[in-house]
Amino acid sequence: MKRTLLLVMLVTASVGLFAEGAVEVETRIGISKIVSHPALDAVEQGIMDELEELGYTDVVYDVQSANGDLSTAAQIANKFRADRVDLAVGIATPTAQALVSVIDEVPVVFSAVTDPVAAELVPGYSGGGGNVTGYSDLTPVREQIELLAQLGNVTSIGHVYSSGEANAVVLAEIAREVADELGIEFVEATVTNSAEVRQAALAIVDRVDVFYMSTDNTVVSALSALTDVAMDAGVPVVTADPSSAESQDVIAAYGFDYYTMGRATGRLIDQILDGADPNAIPVQYLTDASDLVLHVNLDIAEQLGLTLPSSVLDAANQVVEDGRLRQQ
Repeated sequence: MKRTLLLVMLVTASVGLFAEGAVEVETRIGISKIVSHPALDAVEQGIMDELEELGYTDVVYDVQSANGDLSTAAQIANKFRADRVDLAVGIATPTAQALVSVIDEVPVVFSAVTDPVAAELVPGYSGGGGNVTGYSDLTPVREQIELLAQLGNVTSIGHVYSSGEANAVVLAEIAREVADELGIEFVEATVTNSAEVRQAALAIVDRVDVFYMSTDNTVVSALSALTDVAMDAGVPVVTADPSSAESQDVIAAYGFDYYTMGRATGRLIDQILDGADPNAIPVQYLTDASDLVLHVNLDIAEQLGLTLPSSVLDAANQVVEDGRLRQQ
C-alpha cells in the first residue's frame, strides 16, 4: 500500500521524549469530466485501474460529471477545493479550465485536452503551469481527413462542432485548413449544446458528401442524433473517437484509445503523488503508433452502398462485420 502511513510525533513534555505511531490516511482524488460518454468514461476508468495496479488501495475518489454545463463544472471545482482533495483531475478542456481557475493549493492534472496552451491551462508545452500538468489528446486531423477522402468522390465535408469548447474550435480550424489544402469544401455548423446537434446536422446534410466529427465532447455526447440524420440521407460519418464508434452508426473512426490515455494519466498522477513537481513536467502526449486505433464498420458501409478500399481495411485494428467486432 503506497503512501498510507503518517508519522505522528507525540510530545511528552515532562520527560522531553518523543513517541512514534502510525495511522492510515486516505488519498483523496477528485475527478471532474465535462460529460459522460464512452471516451471520457474510458479515461476515468483507465486512471483508476492504473492507480489500483500501482498499489493505491486507499484512494477515495470523488467522480463528478458537469453534464455539459460550465456553471456545474465551476461548482464541482469549488467543491473539490472546499473538500481539500489531495489532487484534482480534469477530463476534457472545460472541466480542466474550471479546476485551474480555482485550485492552486494542490496539483491539478488534465487529460483528454486538445490544446492546453490555447486553453490557458499551462503557459507552454515544454513545462507545467505551477501546479498544473497533464495529457493532450491532439488528434491526427490530417490523417483522419485523408482517410475520409478515400471513401469515394469526396468534394465536401460536413463538420458540426461546439463554438463554446476551446478544443473543438482549435480542431475545426485545423480541419478547415487541411480540407482547403486538399481542395475539399468545408461546410460547418456550430452548436452551443448537445440538444442542437440534430438541427445543425439537418441544416447542412444536403450539402456534404461525408461528415467528419472531431473529439468534441458536446457533439460526441449527442453523436447518435447526427448519425441518424446522416444515415437517413445516405451520408457516411467518420469520427476521431474509436471508443464512441463502437456503439454508433459510423463508417470509420481513427484516433486515440482513451482507456490507454487514462492509464498513462494514472502513471503521471503516481509521479506527482510520489513528489514530482507538476511545474517541471511538460505537456504529455501518446506517441506510440499502437496508441492509435482505426475502427471500420463494414455493416454501415454495406447499408450506404460503399466499398472500403483494401488500404483502409488492411490498416484497421477493429472491424465490425455482421454485427460483431473483431480485433485484427
